[in-house]
Amino acid sequence: MSAVAVAKAVGDRLAAAEAAGLNATLHWSRAGLEAEAARADAAPVAGALAGMPIALKDNIVTTDAPTTCGSRILEGYVSPYDATVVRRLRAAGAMLVAKANMDEFAMGSSTEHSAFGRVRHPLDKDRVPGGSSGGSAALVAAGVVPAALGSETGGSVRQPASFCGVVGVKPSYGRVSRYGLVAFGSSLDCIAVFGRTVDDAARVLGAMSGYDPLDSTTLDRPPMAVPTPLTDLRGLRIGLPREYFPADLHPGVAAAMERVKAAVNRLGGQLVDVSLPNSAFAVPTYYIVAPAEAAANLARYDGVRYGPRKAGPAGDIRALYQTTRGQGFGAEVQRRILVGTYVLSAGYYDAYYRKAQRVRARIADDFLSAFAGGVDLLLTPTTPTPAFRAGEKTEDPVAMYLADIFVCASSLAGLPALSIPVGRSEGLPIGAQLIAPHFEDERMLAAAAAIERVVAADAEVR
Repeated sequence: MSAVAVAKAVGDRLAAAEAAGLNATLHWSRAGLEAEAARADAAPVAGALAGMPIALKDNIVTTDAPTTCGSRILEGYVSPYDATVVRRLRAAGAMLVAKANMDEFAMGSSTEHSAFGRVRHPLDKDRVPGGSSGGSAALVAAGVVPAALGSETGGSVRQPASFCGVVGVKPSYGRVSRYGLVAFGSSLDCIAVFGRTVDDAARVLGAMSGYDPLDSTTLDRPPMAVPTPLTDLRGLRIGLPREYFPADLHPGVAAAMERVKAAVNRLGGQLVDVSLPNSAFAVPTYYIVAPAEAAANLARYDGVRYGPRKAGPAGDIRALYQTTRGQGFGAEVQRRILVGTYVLSAGYYDAYYRKAQRVRARIADDFLSAFAGGVDLLLTPTTPTPAFRAGEKTEDPVAMYLADIFVCASSLAGLPALSIPVGRSEGLPIGAQLIAPHFEDERMLAAAAAIERVVAADAEVR
């Protein structure tokens, strides 16, 4: 079928999701869909993603739609340039159909911190879809698009992928250009992918990966090849970090992980007990490093260079900053800016930020030791529970942060990781996580596709 026909169908699905109150999109239009379809159909050669509709998290800049980052301080902002991933996906024939709702500036684990209202879970409107890329996850889970882009700083794709029952893939840090991704934590940020299947996510990741001279953090490596799914896991040693399987793990999550272990055994993989002893420090380390980088990155939003200016008394620059930032940023963003400024301040830098960076190195060393010990991949739960109820954790930031307990360590280490749906508990999806060594993204995806095939064939865990 033509891209025009696909675009019309996607437009109908976007409208239906909007009418149902999903609140997963911040910008889309029929005219925009028609322009994307015309571009795709006019391509002289069909690209690898010809006609595939893809949604973008609203912190990835485009010239033809606003980029708000879910914040009032960027309301109406339109970028003068396209992100590198936008150009690469369009070159591969994809249609970029919507900007997805998100936690403000990607700070959150539930997409309840968007200035434009919370995103509803596609299966249960009283639940959260996870965050901060909850809008992208919800659009894929609701069947509106087969794939969507999110961003990961500390698990913001894998966690909502688990909650919504879709595939979420974070590449190795440096594999995909961050040029055009609005910065949160620059040493952590990655553009990542949601897909209905591992293959869909892998094809999108392959098309947008590779060296970019506009981003000095990308490594000079060729684009990722889309791997052929493994027929079995023979010869692979898959580690089970004991710290990720606590005795009080949610019963539904624990049962789903037992089924995944059985699937690995059935495929001929060898399960090995390993230890990542510094995992207990991952959440506090992340919530020092990431806010510190956020405080520096978000200093530019001051009502002078970006966003609406909220003037105070004439000539009072301090009042201008206080009013503009106080009204423009939501409570969670303000909290993280304050934390980040504190840990970077004189007298506290060594006690907090420098110490956190040392612990971060220890966490990375744990992963290196596990892989050096002969383990090819690590298998863990993605989240400690299924999706929680809206409002359940908003008054307790620490409880919200702990939703990232199984995903932020690999982000601190810059490793590739993914979540695949492996079951349900009380009707809510559960995900399993695979973590690989640096730049072993292809092996991880190939193994995940094999597990996906076996798990999807099991009626108990559909």
